Amino acid sequence: MIFESGEERPSRALNIAVKVETVVEECTKKNRDISAIEPLPGGGTRVVMRTVEDAASLRRRFAKSLIKEPVERTAYASHRGY
Repeated sequence: MIFESGEERPSRALNIAVKVETVVEECTKKNRDISAIEPLPGGGTRVVMRTVEDAASLRRRFAKSLIKEPVERTAYASHRGY
């Protein structure tokens, strides 16, 4: 989302080329809160963090594994289902 000032609002959502379990382990270890998480059909994980700060931290941690192109998604899955 772009604000009127031209600044881009940080996203809480990330697509990462790692398994769901890897994302959950990292978030648990660093006490980061997941809002939603789902496996991607083409491989990898889509995760939505509760805060932009947690998302930024996770983005730095998995910088080399971020998926930047559009991804195919499955139906919504709550993080309680992992």
